[in-house]
Amino acid sequence: MTAQLDSVEFGSDGLVPVVAQDAATGEVLTLAYANREAVEKTLSSGEAHYYSRSRAELWRKGATSGNTQRVVEVRVDCDGDALLYRVEPRGPACHTGERTCFFTVLDGSAKPSDKVGFGATVERLAGTIAERHREMPEGSYTAGLIRSGPERVAQKVGEEAVEVVVAALTDERLAEETADLVYHLLVLLEERGVGIESVAGVLRDRHG
Repeated sequence: MTAQLDSVEFGSDGLVPVVAQDAATGEVLTLAYANREAVEKTLSSGEAHYYSRSRAELWRKGATSGNTQRVVEVRVDCDGDALLYRVEPRGPACHTGERTCFFTVLDGSAKPSDKVGFGATVERLAGTIAERHREMPEGSYTAGLIRSGPERVAQKVGEEAVEVVVAALTDERLAEETADLVYHLLVLLEERGVGIESVAGVLRDRHG
């Protein structure tokens, strides 16, 4: 492991900047810092570790929030003074609850697209469902559905699948019924402890 880190140039403060990137979508999630120990723990555990400059301590992403980052690859840049963590995020990366820390636009000359990214939307929804599962707030439909157990959640997925078939044959509300099916399928995956990154991995292996 020492040899693996020989190419990394830590700054005078003992830190190196780390960019966390979603391995599936390529989206940049956050910019953080790591000392040698944090990088070593990341490499050995497969979970993203950073160094908090404000708290002056090492921390594992998601230790308190549950929004962990499984690291599938660590890269060093050509100058050796920055790292890239390619991760499979479980939940939002930002402490504000946003999926990425880079959600504020300072300037942009291009006209924003009206298209909604399906992958990013699904991942954001999965993060919200995971949060409801952790907190189980009263009055939450998601929390109530999870409380009802896997049989009920699986039944709902079946019911919503039938609604999609009916919508497809009648040309009515197909988008709406598909959205309902995706939501309930995500709840089932969360209840059974299967992350959407696992599903993405299977699709990647099957279809490249």
